Amino acid sequence: MFDLKNKKVIVTGATGGIGDAIVNRFVDQEAKVLATGTNIEKLKLLKDKHDKIYTSRFDISNHEEIEKFVEHSSEILEGGPDILINNAGVTRDNLSLRMSFNEWKKVIDINLNSTFLLCKFSLKKMIKNKYGKIVNITSVVGHTGNVGQANYAASKSGIIGLSKSLALEYAKKNININCVSPGFIETKMTDKIDQKFKDIIISKIPSNRLGTPDDVANVTAFLSSDLANYITGETIHVNGGMYLG
Repeated sequence: MFDLKNKKVIVTGATGGIGDAIVNRFVDQEAKVLATGTNIEKLKLLKDKHDKIYTSRFDISNHEEIEKFVEHSSEILEGGPDILINNAGVTRDNLSLRMSFNEWKKVIDINLNSTFLLCKFSLKKMIKNKYGKIVNITSVVGHTGNVGQANYAASKSGIIGLSKSLALEYAKKNININCVSPGFIETKMTDKIDQKFKDIIISKIPSNRLGTPDDVANVTAFLSSDLANYITGETIHVNGGMYLG
């Protein structure tokens, strides 16, 4: 097993299905976790479940406050972050001709611009500490595109290009930056899909099932560990063979 004991970790989007599983995995490995999101009630439930974690309500769309958030997180964690997991994201689906500029901009602002800023200010800490791991959660649609998700696909594809560039810039600083690209995962979002359409999706997945949040969390934890020290600038797909990049 990999060792994440006492590693200082920030997880954004911690109250969603995938975020919750990522937090669980790091807690299991005895890391020091700061979980953040916008839903106070869900953060409280997360804190009740894991009394040793730290929680902080923060809206990553508030770009002017991201540097302060990273500074505050570093104080809470007493150093670091050693590991940053950029998991938070939103969708505003619409066909491109009907998509408003606000629908486009909101998704790009939160999914891509916020990820860049969180990386930027965390990297300053990591460079100082001569160590760091960043894992950015993307999506299969960032590789394949998807009807009604031009904004979401562009944001997730952009994260992949961002991660490759950052990986090249900071590899010599002992910092690894990678992506995990989930396919269709069992979450509250996919629970809302009509069973008929869910069956169609599953029929296109060679593994013949949806993924679980744990499938994503396991890969995220691996890339955050020292077992992945020679992996950087890569994207690991977690989609049951639906897309083979």
